[in-house]
Amino acid sequence: MTQNTGWGGHGGGWGGTPQWGGWAAAPAPQPGVIPLRPLALGEILGGSFSTIRRHWKQLVGVMLAVQAVVLPVMALEVGAAVAVVYRHIEPVFDPPFGTEPTAEHVVPLVVAGSALFVLLLVTGGLGMAVLTALCPAVLKEAVMGRPTTFRAMWRAALRRTPAAAGTMLLTVLIAGSPMLAVMAVWLPLMFSAASGEISPAMVALLPLFLLVAIPVTVWLSTRLALAPAALVMEGVGPLTALRRSAKLVRGEWWRIFGITMLAGLIAGAISYLIQLPFNLIGMFAVIPAAADQTEGSGPTSGMITAMVVAFIAMLLGGAVSQMFQIGFTQLVSGVLYVDQRIRREGLADAILAELASTAPTTGPAPAPAPAAPSTPPAPPTPPQPEEPTDT
Repeated sequence: MTQNTGWGGHGGGWGGTPQWGGWAAAPAPQPGVIPLRPLALGEILGGSFSTIRRHWKQLVGVMLAVQAVVLPVMALEVGAAVAVVYRHIEPVFDPPFGTEPTAEHVVPLVVAGSALFVLLLVTGGLGMAVLTALCPAVLKEAVMGRPTTFRAMWRAALRRTPAAAGTMLLTVLIAGSPMLAVMAVWLPLMFSAASGEISPAMVALLPLFLLVAIPVTVWLSTRLALAPAALVMEGVGPLTALRRSAKLVRGEWWRIFGITMLAGLIAGAISYLIQLPFNLIGMFAVIPAAADQTEGSGPTSGMITAMVVAFIAMLLGGAVSQMFQIGFTQLVSGVLYVDQRIRREGLADAILAELASTAPTTGPAPAPAPAAPSTPPAPPTPPQPEEPTDT
């Protein structure tokens, strides 16, 4: 969106924060999933569930498309890494009796493992960036009550994926900097204690360091929690999105932290309930095959089939539950972003103005103009009496 629209502009450009006392007399307008007024906890959670219910096809469709791309790429990366170091695996994990693995075999495995970890992290991060850009894009249309399509949401998510990836990276670096500082101090202490240079008691300082670092990390994470929504809904860059999040959270940290934590707990509980049937299917598939397995014999075809079924069931359950967990928590953050802008920047008036400007100008056809009255015909001339004639 451009900066002259309701979503893109900010900073009091819409006439300042509205006086919300007037909403007590009349219900707030609700073109979409939430009323356009400051929201209560139930409305924030309800708006997130309503977005999933109304636009689940677009959300699930894009998420499945991302999984269909990311999972094969990850499998290809793992297969390529195993193929490269295949001849080094057995000498390291199953060396001849009485021998130790040599550096000739250990080093390639370490290098390949490190490279594979980075590749998997980048691939998974890009997939997560698509989903991070998708949820605010869908929520924006849901708040305005406009229909969406899979193609439109797919394009919107891909268009903002690079910026979303940059926002995620900066958030991890900023919010995780206290933990990184702790590890930078503690790891040298651990190695020094192992070599006898310092007292091993110094290693016990880690819990004290964590007691300081963890609260700072949580505080920073909450301050930056609204950045993905600002990134997509306002169309700004990663740095601007982080600054916008910090500005919107200021003064409301405890409220946003509490709602975010509650949303995470709800998403975790529902995700577990989603995954549970898949796990039960896998367990019930393996138990009969394991009971028929003869002790001391190799795996039978039935056992292999049951294990494949169990693996596929658990994989599907994990994918579905993960999609819900990611989607719900991102939507709650997006609704919190909208709520904060309604409270502080008059976003409700801007949304209504944008809807009014884009509404089709259709109405009843004008009535035809009345025709001009025609001139009435002249009355007939009465017959004149005939004069008598002489005979």
